[in-house]
Amino acid sequence: MPRIAFTVNGKAGTAEVPDNQLLSSLLRDTLRLTGTHIGCDTSQCGACTVHVDGRSVKSCTMLAVQADGAEITTIEGLANGDTLHPMQAAFRTHHGLQCGFCTPGMVMAAVAFAEKNPSPTEDEVRRSLEGNLCRCTGYQNIVDAVITGAKAMASARS
Repeated sequence: MPRIAFTVNGKAGTAEVPDNQLLSSLLRDTLRLTGTHIGCDTSQCGACTVHVDGRSVKSCTMLAVQADGAEITTIEGLANGDTLHPMQAAFRTHHGLQCGFCTPGMVMAAVAFAEKNPSPTEDEVRRSLEGNLCRCTGYQNIVDAVITGAKAMASARS
């Protein structure tokens, strides 16, 4: 089994991984970062979305060995202690969740989108989240949360 090195949520680590192990499995089963949810195993739902080297990635379609040398951020790595990331706070404020299953992947996708588009329109948000499914909310509160979160992220960078 190959040994890979990576940084997850700012902490360096290594692991021996089978050639066919998915990144989602490494995160959940090996590293016990269970905020990364598995919804479909076919990249349809987006519940497993994480950031790999700053890109939004569906971890159920990436092999763990492909993360060798990578910087990975999961939902557990967004908050700063007890202080929520601006996007997490916006989801809470706008009640952009109901059951919460899709929320980690939705937030991770939204953060990656907002880093590139600090002042999105409602239509741009809807298009950016097409690969993330929610079966509970009807999306409007999620869209509102992403717009608010994007503005808060931009303000924090200024």
